[in-house]
Amino acid sequence: MSAYTPVDFRTIGMLLPGFAFVLAAGLAISRIRRRRLARIAAWLLVFSSVLFAERLAAAEPAGVRMLAIIGILLWAMKAVVSVEGDGSPLTPVRWLCFAAAWPGMRPSLFERAGAPALEGAGRLVVTGIVRLLAGAGLIGAAWLVWNQSRSRLAATALLLPGLSLVLHFGIFNLLAGGWRYLGVDAGPLFKAPLYSRSLTEFWGRRWNLAFSEMTATGIYRPVSSLAGRPAGIFAAFLASGILHETAISLPVKTGFGLPLLYFALHGGLMLTEKALEKGGRAVSRSKAFGRAWVIFWLVSPLPVLFHVPFLNGVVWPIIGMQR
Repeated sequence: MSAYTPVDFRTIGMLLPGFAFVLAAGLAISRIRRRRLARIAAWLLVFSSVLFAERLAAAEPAGVRMLAIIGILLWAMKAVVSVEGDGSPLTPVRWLCFAAAWPGMRPSLFERAGAPALEGAGRLVVTGIVRLLAGAGLIGAAWLVWNQSRSRLAATALLLPGLSLVLHFGIFNLLAGGWRYLGVDAGPLFKAPLYSRSLTEFWGRRWNLAFSEMTATGIYRPVSSLAGRPAGIFAAFLASGILHETAISLPVKTGFGLPLLYFALHGGLMLTEKALEKGGRAVSRSKAFGRAWVIFWLVSPLPVLFHVPFLNGVVWPIIGMQR
């Protein structure tokens, strides 16, 4: 776990005020009435905050750099979606809850924070605990496989789903359940993605709804209103690629262009699906074909997204595996 141990703990001490500033700046930006000015300020906050975290953590291990960059990027993007949304500005306390304690990208949900508890809270908490434990089991199995067989492929095949179960399906569900107890209509951000029968369904309605909400609000809607829906779709995927470059390639300082290529490919495939559907040949017509289509295009180019430098610098150290 040396990838996640700071070389200089003073770096963490300097990062914390930066995170606090991003929250305060995001709150201020969400109250700017002129949308164009607010949009410019929000994106400037995104770029400057990422630059701040990347430069400050330049000498830190890749895992520390990744957490710093992703954390500050997530908080800064809350300003972008708040500017593009149509709801009323949140109170400072509700803004803090939305921006700092929920990975989703719909600030309007927090207008009801503090209301009576909503149904389904307990079920989400139980589901989160079960999936977190299942993910921890897969991570433990990956550690065992690596130490017993030295099979990098088998260990990685267990480790990546395990990490996803812990974070995406475990911790995020726990957070959703907790917020429902506090009256916020939060829900799962990952909804049975293996049931997807098209990439449109996977990316739009099942996988990482926080990210799809963010790109839809911050990129797709503004671009599509100017250049049409196909341009909006492809621009959203290019933006997703750039954001994943920031989260994957930037922490390890190499591999640039590969995550962008993965999402550009999927943007093209989404447009292909739209064209096929328009011609009456939707890939989702057949359950078996649709699911095979989704799995093939997600998994086969996955080494392009999670390239070896990222795995070696951020993922493999979790189980003590180094190249």
